[in-house]
Amino acid sequence: MTITLGFSPCPNDTFIFHALVHGLVQAKGIAFSPPRLADVETLNEWALAGVLDLTKISFHAFAHVRNDYVLLSAGSALGRGCGPLLVSGRNLELSRLSEMKIAVPGRLTTASMLLSMFAPACKKLLPMRFDRIMPAIVGGEVDAGVIIHESRFTYRHYGLTVLQDLGSWWEEISGFPIPLGAIAAKRSLGRELIGRINEAVRASVQHAFAHPGVSMPYIKKHAQEIEDEVISEHINLYVNAFTENLGDEGAAAVNAFWRKGCEAGILPASALRQEWLSAEL
Repeated sequence: MTITLGFSPCPNDTFIFHALVHGLVQAKGIAFSPPRLADVETLNEWALAGVLDLTKISFHAFAHVRNDYVLLSAGSALGRGCGPLLVSGRNLELSRLSEMKIAVPGRLTTASMLLSMFAPACKKLLPMRFDRIMPAIVGGEVDAGVIIHESRFTYRHYGLTVLQDLGSWWEEISGFPIPLGAIAAKRSLGRELIGRINEAVRASVQHAFAHPGVSMPYIKKHAQEIEDEVISEHINLYVNAFTENLGDEGAAAVNAFWRKGCEAGILPASALRQEWLSAEL
């Protein structure tokens, strides 16, 4: 059986999947089709449509597709000090956020959900691809924007300042690390096959940790920012022990995130039903 696969071109994803897509780890009889690389919101939309067997997905988006997909315990982006940033080119008052036009990197991203929890009165949200947000702020298309990925390391180059670190806010109110994205597999693949896929992804993560330089040409080929320092900072921020195994703390953080989303009226109550982790199948 050939498994269709998709992930983002960001350094953390290409770092994680390099060994898997280049046959450097054992996949126990599983064949993967050439990966489809797309920004995270496109991947979220594809998940809603059931396009791929195995896909990177925002934790926000997954709450809407959990009847059809299950999350792997390997491959997640989750941690502390790595959350989305609300930035602007002006020193704006947070009390005036509801008046502002704010760019978000897609309606189903964790970043969008965090902003809606932090400032529920904000309704002038403009979804756009993550790499367009900073130029849109500078060009006056929007008043502010929520940035993710490599933009965390380059926003100062655009003359932007941080109005609110949304990840830090989440950590303060919840006590948990922020769940950003994960790898989801179609439930229809079945427990045994999903288990083998999970172990293949984990082996790819372990290979990346053990041989960090091997994947660099592949990472640079797809990265928005190709400076070695930015790429290394990106990987070090988003790839950690949770990426190898979500574990109890990671699972608790994810459940807390969805529970807060339901309390805020952003997610349906169904987001808290049904087993969602591959190990629970």
